[in-house]
Amino acid sequence: MKGINITTTDPTYNLAVEEALFDSLSSVGEEYFLLWQNAPSVIVGRHQNTLEEVNEEYVKAHNIPVVRRTTGGGAVYHDLGNLNFSFLRYMERGEDTSFSRYINPIIKALQHIGINAEMSGRNDMLAEGKKFSGNAQKKSGQKLLQHGTLLVSLDTSHLTDILTGNPDKYQSKGVESHKSRVANLIEFMPECSPEELMQKIRSVLMQFLAEEEIALPDDIAKNAEEIANAKYRTWEWNFGKSPVYAVKFRKRFSFGAVDFYANIKQGKIETCRFYGDFFTHNDIAKLEEALQGTLFRKEDVLKQLNEAKVCDYFIGVQEEEFLSFFAENILV
Repeated sequence: MKGINITTTDPTYNLAVEEALFDSLSSVGEEYFLLWQNAPSVIVGRHQNTLEEVNEEYVKAHNIPVVRRTTGGGAVYHDLGNLNFSFLRYMERGEDTSFSRYINPIIKALQHIGINAEMSGRNDMLAEGKKFSGNAQKKSGQKLLQHGTLLVSLDTSHLTDILTGNPDKYQSKGVESHKSRVANLIEFMPECSPEELMQKIRSVLMQFLAEEEIALPDDIAKNAEEIANAKYRTWEWNFGKSPVYAVKFRKRFSFGAVDFYANIKQGKIETCRFYGDFFTHNDIAKLEEALQGTLFRKEDVLKQLNEAKVCDYFIGVQEEEFLSFFAENILV
């Protein structure tokens, strides 16, 4: 197995490296082991509604990127205290693809340096009953990707603030994250500094799991940058790919209360309704129709509302205040 230490901490690029390598797999037995770290970021599962999983106001205020991965599972927070690992393999037909095949070697490596790690359930790792690793997997034909996290010294003080969506505003059929009791591995090796433990774990994993360590091939690096730009750095992938969901928000203006309800499908407003005790100049259904098909992204919704001239609909409305109402509730 070839081992690669990825040196960048850009989550969009690192996920793109995985995809570029995954796409390049072409011969039975070809496999890679990757180690990588991300700067502070939120990584959401492939089938999740991003807006339901993430505190929009908090991540925006702290400039924390939110990126969707290609595997299932729940949303997780990454920072430089978290170590990510990836296995990529082109399999023989009928080959074992269980999570344990790739988790057990990680456990043995950690046990080698004195961490009493064990597998739990189908895809987690525990130490003294506390979860420090979750794993996810995807397959395409004979290609397999399995990746996971190791909480080494993650700053957990932000977790509640970051990974708490607004259920009053968003409701969907997406897969919700399951909150677990977690621990950092530094708790079990207090004699090490966080930096020392991170380096020790990186070294032992590469020692146990890679037959040779190589640099990231230039063609993969180039392809990864293209994938990052076309996919992982786009609103369409990170937010627009959310499952069908409903959104609602409300405000009382001087001219009356306005409730806005919308169903979002493939990132676009499929249907929407305005409710309230306001009075109108024209049939409000025409404004609702004008919004249908609009990307549920701040710039697109505001542009459409501006073009539709909301002053032609709500009696007594101040256009700037009304547009601010939407701007405050659509943060991306």
